[in-house]
Amino acid sequence: MDKQLLEKTARELVAPGKGILAADESNGTMSSRLQAVGVEPSPDSRRAYRSNIFATDSSYENSISGVILYDETIRQAMDDGTPIPDYLSSRGIHPGIKLDTGAKELAHHSGEKVTEGLDGLRERCIEYFAIGARFAKWRAVIRIGDGMPSDANISTNAHALARYAAICQEQGLVPIIEPEVLMDGNHDAKTCYDVTARILDATFSECEVQGVHIPGALLKPNMILPGKDSSNQESRKQVAQMTVDCLTAHVPHNLPGIVFLSGGQSDEDATAHLNLMNGMEASDGLRIMHPWELSFSYGRALLAHALQTWASGSNQESQIAFAHRASMNSLARNGSWNKALEI
Repeated sequence: MDKQLLEKTARELVAPGKGILAADESNGTMSSRLQAVGVEPSPDSRRAYRSNIFATDSSYENSISGVILYDETIRQAMDDGTPIPDYLSSRGIHPGIKLDTGAKELAHHSGEKVTEGLDGLRERCIEYFAIGARFAKWRAVIRIGDGMPSDANISTNAHALARYAAICQEQGLVPIIEPEVLMDGNHDAKTCYDVTARILDATFSECEVQGVHIPGALLKPNMILPGKDSSNQESRKQVAQMTVDCLTAHVPHNLPGIVFLSGGQSDEDATAHLNLMNGMEASDGLRIMHPWELSFSYGRALLAHALQTWASGSNQESQIAFAHRASMNSLARNGSWNKALEI
């Protein structure tokens, strides 16, 4: 394990003002999104859409430090034939790769899932590093419901996340550890807090057992939000405070950064919540300094409008939409965003 390389890459991914673009939708998910905006899905249409985003000619690399890619995309090329990982690297952006192979039903636990993909993972890490990847992502999904999550669901996913992280680091890839508590359901924010705390505690306990080098890893958690069907919706300020409280109590303080997922939030909500967390002040009016960088790893919250405009035939307008959302979240990294800046 090259701890120095891992720590350097991790720090660069959460450099001030920067965050990560999650462009790692599976072929099936990306095809569904293309169909929803009237585009016939194919390997070429998926490549054309993503390469147009990556080619955005404004200085979006001032806002984006890394891009998570899917297996198909990391093997594709830009319009001029440049391999996508090489193109991103030439702009100072770290290519990343989604390494899990999806969430499958957990045996004997109806409605719960465990993420798979550990078989052959070491060999895939070696290959992706050679292609150009410098970080990776693995997503576990935790559902809140009647009797859920079970202890089995928490423990199996925590174990898999830690094993993935250890193997990644062995091969020079910074692991993004993503235990996502889903917004599906009618639970309140306090329940989300409690479940998030459980999965974070279990995951970092497993990471310690398996020798994961925490300063060379990143966490991609959900924010503390009520279920989307809950009648008790919290204010943006309450969401920000509960999220910071939960992370402060349950995430190691030597982790270099936290890159939030947007998790079904609107574009503006995801930006506003991040902005509030980074702009928190103590009673004396001084800015609160969190132990880790609070950043973003958004997909739809960066690209929803960009996809719609691209589908309408405007490559340039699509790039403008992406660049705008990237810049808004860059401002939220230090609490400088406000609604008046939206267009």
